[in-house]
Amino acid sequence: MNEQINYTKHDSLPLVLNAQMVADILGISLTAAYRLFDREDFPTLHIGLRRKLVSQTAFLEWLERSRE
Repeated sequence: MNEQINYTKHDSLPLVLNAQMVADILGISLTAAYRLFDREDFPTLHIGLRRKLVSQTAFLEWLERSRE
């Protein structure tokens, strides 16, 4: 069973985030996070055929833009 990690500061985030981390940060389901990684406006890094990640910097910038 995965234990949810609560991030309280942006500087405590890893340099690269996976779907589980994004789900934990946003308080959404893992399924919703995977859908987010498939959106065209989300800055997904594709590693190989299946691995999807997002850099901390790009994620925080996307999050800020999404608030506007």
